[in-house]
Order: sequence, then structure tokens, then C-alpha cells
Amino acid sequence: MAKKIKFGTDGWRAIIAEDFTVENVIRVAQATSVWVKENFEKPSIVIGHDCRFAGELFVNSAVKIFISHGIKVKMAKGFISTPMISLACVQLECSLGVVMTASHNPPEYNGYKLKAHYGGPLSPEKVQEIEDIIPETNSIDIESISIENAIANGLVEIVDLETRYVNHVEANFDLEAIKNSGLRLAYDAMYGAGQNVLRRILPETHFIHCEYNPSFYGQAPEPIEKNLKELEAFIKADGNIDCALATDGDADRIGLYNGKGEFIDSHHIILLLMHYLVKYKGLSGKVVTAFSTTPRVGKLADHYHLPHEIVKIGFKYIAGMMVEQDVLIGGEESGGIAVKGHIPERDGIWMGLIIWEFMAKSGKSLNDLIKEVYDIVGGFKFERSDLHITEELKQKIIANCQKNNYDSFGSYKVGEVGTIDGFKYFFDDNRWMMIRPSGTEPVLRTYAEAPTIEEVRKILKMTEETICK
Repeated sequence: MAKKIKFGTDGWRAIIAEDFTVENVIRVAQATSVWVKENFEKPSIVIGHDCRFAGELFVNSAVKIFISHGIKVKMAKGFISTPMISLACVQLECSLGVVMTASHNPPEYNGYKLKAHYGGPLSPEKVQEIEDIIPETNSIDIESISIENAIANGLVEIVDLETRYVNHVEANFDLEAIKNSGLRLAYDAMYGAGQNVLRRILPETHFIHCEYNPSFYGQAPEPIEKNLKELEAFIKADGNIDCALATDGDADRIGLYNGKGEFIDSHHIILLLMHYLVKYKGLSGKVVTAFSTTPRVGKLADHYHLPHEIVKIGFKYIAGMMVEQDVLIGGEESGGIAVKGHIPERDGIWMGLIIWEFMAKSGKSLNDLIKEVYDIVGGFKFERSDLHITEELKQKIIANCQKNNYDSFGSYKVGEVGTIDGFKYFFDDNRWMMIRPSGTEPVLRTYAEAPTIEEVRKILKMTEETICK
């Protein structure tokens, strides 16, 4: 009996050659084909892959299944980012988007993401419908199917999604203001799919890890502080960089550094984006954030008289609200952020360009802009710690959380406990800690916020000592 394929927080991901195989990709493509034909009168799919190993092989395998069902396919030229596929869903009016990517996961993984016609993650209900009809075996001989013939007869079209994305950026940003601002900028693509875009639009930027390397030199391409030490060292050695942007493997998540080589987490980025869009650009709308995001977002939303809603972790929950409601910004702690005026999709490069435009037009440093936010919500620090523990211990900890067995973590007494998605322990108005198992990796995540980074690390240490004993 074939192994059941399960879609997680953001797509199906598995280790290449172990579970992520051509045979299993074909099974998922079969279900995708059946579903899209049932839900669209004239079905079409736009598909592409990021920089991971065998991306082209997996895309070709899926495309052969799609065309065997008579589905029109727009096939990306070269590697692409996830936001490029999502944008193409809208621009090319496709029924569905498929991206072969494992996003920020380690290099041995690949994955299969589904994007809706509106340019964001397919809703959990629709993903479940596809998952439910994945066949146990493949009955189609893909060796007998020719993509070249399908191109010749018009069933498959090769499309340049990167150029489409670049054109969209140029139409929506004041790039001249950034170029003429005197800002010295850096970009770390983490060997991911965003590596060409900034070369094309802001060629004076300093580029790091912007080469093709499917192994990512062994580093998981997630733009968090511990993975960006070479970028940090570059900023400090140069001494004259104003801001540095980093994006993950499929360029939908953002990481940011100030000119001192200090990491700026996603909580601060969300607050900066809100501040710019409302105060400087006069926009409004609902603010939607994932459960793991700082409560200070709510404080800033209150300051600007904006409605604020907290949802489960997984950008698909935010995207659904962006499609149905007037949402100004939606964001997650993990670096996935979307804003009004673009697609309802995480886009690390787009968010970075907003920050750079903010700096260029205000004439202020990143730290000056953060101070403007702190004047409203107060200063804070945040850090996440991933605990690589046994599955047995992980399940024991989660069971303890479910039974409310934790009333303190070291010297920190628990007040309120939030349980929207994971377990968020509030100690007071300025300090909290959260425990949640990863949706895509064998990891238990712990998160903490406090006035200083030293205290954040103290909370994380006391948490680990309490739950792992």
C-alpha cells in the first residue's frame, strides 16, 4: 500500500528520493488534475520550480500528467520564486498555480505548493479536497507523453515569469527614489529563487549568495539570524551598509538587518510596514496576524484605529481573509508578510522594497524609523529557539501544555494562556513565551518576547529547562 501523502502548513514537503519522488509527484499531479477539471470549466495551471535539486524533473513529470488530462499549462522558464507563480495566477488568469519548492526547509527537502486563481495559497478546504483524491498508484505512462509536442500544439506555453514580476515591481515602486537616495543596500538570496530580481532592478546593491547552488551549501535557506551570519559579518566588515535584505529559498519570506549588522525580526518589519502604509501613505484596512506575532501589532492597530484579528499559523489563513475583506497587511512571525495593493501572498522582495522606499523617501535610517514605532508601542526584543528533541518528548510536552500543567517557567509566573494555535503564555504586558510544534519539520519551537534580548534568552532557557526535564 502506497504511503499517504499529507499537505502540511504550507504544501506537501518531503525528503528527495525518500518520499519526494517522481512517482509521488505524479500521484499528487493526478489529484490536482482531477480537482481542477471538476472546479473549472476551462482549466489551466501555471507551474514552476525554485532552485532546489531536480526541480525541473519534478515539474516536467507533473506537466506530463496535466497535459494527459487536456489541461492547458503555462510553464515557467528557468527557476522562479513562489510570488512569481502567485502573481502569474492573476495576470495569466490561471485556475491554479503549482510551485515545486520546500521553501525554507533544509536542502534535502522538496515540496509541492498549491496557489489559487486569486494569487495566494489555496484554501485549506480546497487543499484537503485534492489530498483526499490522491491515488495510491500511478497508471499513466509519462514516458510516452511529449512536452515538446504539447508546446507545438499549444497545450503548453513557456512563460517568462521573472520578467513579468520585474515589470510589476517597476510599475509599483519609486525605484528612482531608492537609486538616488544614496542608500547603500545589500541582498542575501540564500542561494534561492529571488537571486536575479534585484540584480535587474537595483544593480548597485551588494549581492551575497546570489549564485545557483541547489545544496544551499548545506544551510537551510530560512532568513533568520542564526542562518545569516555571513551577511551579518559582511555588514559589520563593510561598515557603510544602511540596510540588508534576505529572502528564503522561494523568496516569499523576509529577513532584515540594520546598518550595525543587527537582525530586525518580522515583528518589527510588520510594525514598520503598518506605520509607513498608514502614516506616510494614508492607507487603511484590517490588520491580520498569526498567533505567534507580537501583541504590539494590536497596540499599533489601536493607535491608528484599525481593526486587528489574530488567526492560526499558516499564511493560508491570512490569505483567505485578504481575498474576502479589506486587509491592509497580513503577517507572520516566520517572515511571511503581504500588503494591500499586491497579491494576497507572502513576498520577501516586495516587503524589502517597501522598507527601502520608506527609508529613501523619509531620509531616515532604519533605526530612526523603528524609534518612531517604539514611541507608539514601546521597545521590545524577540527570539525563537527550535528544540530538536525526540518525538516522544515532544508529544509529552504538548500533552503537558494541553493539560495546563505549566503554571510557571523558572521565575516567570503564567498569567493568561492563549491557545489559538499552540500555547502562548503571558507573564505580563511586556513578556510572553510560546510553545508550538513545527508544521513541516520534526521540531518544537519556543518563542519569547521581553524588553531586552538578555531577558528573552533567559526566558527561553528557563522554558527549555522546565519542559525538557
